[in-house]
Formats: sequence, C-alpha cells, structure tokens
Amino acid sequence: MQEHWVWLIILLVLGVVVSNLMVLKYSSKLKWPTKNKPPKESSEDDSSKQ
Repeated sequence: MQEHWVWLIILLVLGVVVSNLMVLKYSSKLKWPTKNKPPKESSEDDSSKQ
C-alpha cells in the first residue's frame, strides 16, 4: 500500500512540473502590453472627455 502512495505523489509532482513548464512556454509567446507608451496628443483626448 505504501508503494502506491509513493507513485501517486511522484506522478502528482511530475504533473505540476510539466504543467508549469507548459504555462511558461505558452506565456512566453504572448505579447504583454507595455506601460511606457508615448502619449498621443492627450490634451485633445482630455478635452473631449469633459
């Protein structure tokens, strides 16, 4: 019975590691928006909002 628990824990750990690697690979292909964008004539945009 103990051997079954050991195999279960090993498989769970391997599953977590593999899933984390897959998420890292997928997220590296995504293009995240950058915060430092040059302002595009914000004075006109601000006046139209008010």
